[in-house]
Amino acid sequence: MIQRLILVAACGLAGLLNSAERPNVVLIFTDDQGMNDVGAYGSEIATPHIDSLGRDGMKFSQWYVASSICTPSRFGLLTGQFPTRSRDGLLSALMFLNDKERGIQQGEVTFPALLRKGGYHTALIGKWHLGHGAKTFLPTRHGFSEFIGHTGGCIDFYTMRYGIQRDWYHDEKHVDEYGYATDLITDEAVKFLKRQKKEQPFFLYLAYNAPHFGKGWDPTKELAVNIMQPPPADLAREGHIKDPVRRTFAAKVVNMDDGIGRVLAALKANGQERDTLVIFMTDHGGDYEFGGSNKPFRGEKATLFEGGIRVPCLMRWPGRIQAGSTNDAVLSALDLFPTICALAKVEVAGYPLDGEDITGILTGVQKTLPVRELLWHTGSHTELKRGTWTALRQGDWKFLETSKGEQFLFNLSQDQHEKANLKAQHPKLFNDLRKRRDALLKECLPKKNHAESQRQGE
Repeated sequence: MIQRLILVAACGLAGLLNSAERPNVVLIFTDDQGMNDVGAYGSEIATPHIDSLGRDGMKFSQWYVASSICTPSRFGLLTGQFPTRSRDGLLSALMFLNDKERGIQQGEVTFPALLRKGGYHTALIGKWHLGHGAKTFLPTRHGFSEFIGHTGGCIDFYTMRYGIQRDWYHDEKHVDEYGYATDLITDEAVKFLKRQKKEQPFFLYLAYNAPHFGKGWDPTKELAVNIMQPPPADLAREGHIKDPVRRTFAAKVVNMDDGIGRVLAALKANGQERDTLVIFMTDHGGDYEFGGSNKPFRGEKATLFEGGIRVPCLMRWPGRIQAGSTNDAVLSALDLFPTICALAKVEVAGYPLDGEDITGILTGVQKTLPVRELLWHTGSHTELKRGTWTALRQGDWKFLETSKGEQFLFNLSQDQHEKANLKAQHPKLFNDLRKRRDALLKECLPKKNHAESQRQGE
């Protein structure tokens, strides 16, 4: 049974322990950046500051996200649960103009909420995308002491609006702010780090909205439109990239990498570097339409081939994570909930999680985990012309069904690029995994959503 009860011993003095005993955590989460969009993973785009986290820490080769789509990926990251379990069926991207009554619900516990309860100062700077229609959906109601950023899937990088609609917050208030979104996010992160007191550990969720496209406004058509909006100076820096779409994307990546460099420099200047676990990862695979790349893996954003769900991940924690180390274990963003809580010595009172505590992996005590199961499930989305996908990884084997009903069986230990469909060669294993997929969907779907899925034939 995938759903596990992870019990961590209560620590009554958790809030009194200082950051030397419990690490600060900076979680850098970027948007629509694939495996071939980070220098350390072979990209032609130079990302020296991101790469430094692997040089000075650990690089992961089989790190998965909870979904290949923004909203469910973020739900899984923060709750430690398969997005299929979400009460509001958060299996596709929440749309800013329409989905005002859906989002993360009260009672769907996030690990930042537990950290705050355990004495951490918590902040989200950047993109939320887990609900925007009511204050009950805002990050400040789900574990964050501070929030500066936007709630929808994208904004205009210069006006901080979705088209012409306001979507830039300071905590629970709309504010008008101008500049360049990536730079503003970095500026706020640097200011946050400077304000922190050594006596209290902190958790910073630094959720860049780059290199995702922006949401501008076409006054002629009176419509919000997708537009990349790279900084001109950074576009000039990437002149060596011939393809204009890729060059535009790269300009946003290098601008963001510069910002990450400023954040890392701030940690060092503030004397926080050695006491801080820094995690870099992306929310899912890149989108080729807007210049992203997941090569050599198959697939992209919104698919469940490896290119949609296997992402770059680097972690640095001086003195705890060995510099220059690598790990090939099958790991997931779902694992951050139990792992960070264990490191922070905060109580997880019988909360059901789908992730594993990977502290041993980080410290080098373990190299791998026992054979595990990971489930992926994306929802249909008429506006974006997307259908339902499902996938199940069990050990080295992966079952996948596309929105068109195509079914695959891959052995990822021998074929990580998913070129050979082995369902005909291994019919029993194929059927066993398909049945297991069905059982997990039934187990994980809330009753209402399961009934709706059955009616829709999903």
